[in-house]
Amino acid sequence: MKPLWKLDRTPPTGTPFDPGARHDVIIVGAGLTGLTTAVMLTRAGLDVAVVEAGQVAELATGGNTGKLTLLQGQRLAEIRKHHSASLVQAYVEGNREGMDWLVAFADHAGVPYERRVDHSYAQQPDGLEAVREVHSAAREAGLATRMLTRGELSDAAFPTSGAVALDDQVTIDPARVAQALAEELLAAGGTLHTGVRVMATHALPEPRVETPVGPLFAEHIVIATGYPILDRGLYFSKMRAFRSYCVSFRTSSQVPASTFISVDSPSRSIRPVSAADGPGAAAQLVVGGNGHAVGRSDGEKAAVDDLVEWTRQYFPDAEETHRWSAQDYESHNQIPFVGAMPRGLGRIRFATGYAKWGLSNAPAAALRLTTEILGAGWHDRPSWMVKIGTRLTVPADLARGAVEGAKVAAAAASGWVQAEATPVPVPRPADGEGVVANRGGRPVGISTVDGVTRAVSAVCPHLGGVLDWNDAECTWDCPLHASRFTADGTRIEGPALQDLKPLPRTSGN
Repeated sequence: MKPLWKLDRTPPTGTPFDPGARHDVIIVGAGLTGLTTAVMLTRAGLDVAVVEAGQVAELATGGNTGKLTLLQGQRLAEIRKHHSASLVQAYVEGNREGMDWLVAFADHAGVPYERRVDHSYAQQPDGLEAVREVHSAAREAGLATRMLTRGELSDAAFPTSGAVALDDQVTIDPARVAQALAEELLAAGGTLHTGVRVMATHALPEPRVETPVGPLFAEHIVIATGYPILDRGLYFSKMRAFRSYCVSFRTSSQVPASTFISVDSPSRSIRPVSAADGPGAAAQLVVGGNGHAVGRSDGEKAAVDDLVEWTRQYFPDAEETHRWSAQDYESHNQIPFVGAMPRGLGRIRFATGYAKWGLSNAPAAALRLTTEILGAGWHDRPSWMVKIGTRLTVPADLARGAVEGAKVAAAAASGWVQAEATPVPVPRPADGEGVVANRGGRPVGISTVDGVTRAVSAVCPHLGGVLDWNDAECTWDCPLHASRFTADGTRIEGPALQDLKPLPRTSGN
């Protein structure tokens, strides 16, 4: 599965690795958060190094739909249900500053984009109350939204019962933005190490990161890796992770000029694509949705196929060009985590928990990280940073955490029970399929991909969850805290830092 945005794109050439090198700031992760932070700090005159296990825009950034909007589906209403209007307003103001920064950067770097009307819409009449809640929260936060009836949504060829709309939002190619950020970083003398995995960070005796090819040292470290790769603060237990899917299409049917995301289920996200906001010759329409908790789906491939079937129902000649997915993290208190890492002595910072809205939240987080690293006091910070940085946990936050904790515990128990019920040997899985079985009291994952059958430990090296096979991407996914691994056991993402242990195949599997 390859995102539309990565079509025929050559990643920026990184910098040769110099073990023991010293920098002002080391940033782990070359997605939007890491790269925007790096560019801001480099512009401020600091020596910055970005270290990335894969390539630029490897994961969430490369899988983004490219919708840059302050409306954000149901997000504002969800925050408002349990938090003050002033916190929602601070969240919107931070995202507005992040959006303005990214658009200004795109103008500066020559990255094209389109201005479009964004909609949060109801597919069925019983979703209209959720639309009204979005409108109320958005207006209270200072956004000039408006309610639209079904008759006023002539741009939508698919079922709608009404929507809330916000003008002058943006669609853009997220991978092109990331590439332009990396190019500015390198042109300004910054450092970019790709294909280098950070295995640990330390604040004492001096801040440093550890990699398989040697350490790097800095005054400050920023962890910009989705789930933080450190267990300090136990942030893996304060968030939940989702995978959602996208399919791009060519079609001769008229596609909407606006963007849409549903507030009711099953989730649907619709985004037109042109030469001005993506590789327009490759596709004209992106449809996304069908999100689910990582490792807790009955069929990932079926979720993607459902998006294709839905699209062809309303765009009959739609021809699929690409399909992909992305992993996103939502904090239990619904506001991103940004700031100092516990026990990091003020030298290690992180950002995560954007709940699928990283195009504005990432630069907003970078603005805050940059402000802190440059040493601005509270009185010198924008009011939105102060408000978000001093928010309190409310009972609803704790309740969401308790519910997710119960789901994690249930997944942990059921995984071991199911594995014990399937002893080896098992039949060789069909191509693209995987199964978890019991070998000597330990779960083993057996899969066949491109004709090669492999066996690996099916126990996540983070906290011992039994992995689940993802048949859309041919990966092993952890239902506890969303670590993911390739069929051969190589770590992809999540709080786990080690690969899965390869195991010998036995007769019959």
